[in-house]
Amino acid sequence: MSGTTRAVYERNAARFDRERSKGLHERTWLDRFADGLPAGGRILDIGCGAGEPIAAYLASRGFRVTGVDVADAMLQIARTRWPGGDWRHADMRNLDLGERFDGIVGWNSFFHLTQTEQRRTLPRLAQHLLPGGALMLTVGPRAGEAVGRVGDEAVYHASLAPSEYEAVLTDLGLRVTHFVKEDASCDLQTVLLAKSVRP
Repeated sequence: MSGTTRAVYERNAARFDRERSKGLHERTWLDRFADGLPAGGRILDIGCGAGEPIAAYLASRGFRVTGVDVADAMLQIARTRWPGGDWRHADMRNLDLGERFDGIVGWNSFFHLTQTEQRRTLPRLAQHLLPGGALMLTVGPRAGEAVGRVGDEAVYHASLAPSEYEAVLTDLGLRVTHFVKEDASCDLQTVLLAKSVRP
């Protein structure tokens, strides 16, 4: 994630939050992710933004959610909405919270990293996951780079090949349980769900 991407979200936080769909087209995937976690478990939401709808939905299911984001302006909105929430300023590329979680979700955030950054960040995420925990990320359907939009500004997107995600995660002790390219039931998003198999 370049400094430019962070700056785009800082400038467009209010607009992004206003225009971001809250209809929960992600619900099926969120439930699939959450159903495999212990009741009341801890979830780390990387790139949590303003906390809605992902963190809010998981919290409504009884999970203890820690949200991290690189953009202060996004976190300010989350803190205003849920002042008692656990909202932290952090960059997933150098994440080092000294804590472990039952689940980690990176919905529409991890794919802002370059391919090299993704390869370096996946081990950091794995280190924050408890044995038996789950990791869910939105990625791309194939290896490559793309340009998205936040407000009227361009933002960078990238993805590894599905086979490379599987290989990297396997080396980290995770097994990919679901990988759906451009899911028609989820706004054509490509979703990866993996589970830690380490004791």
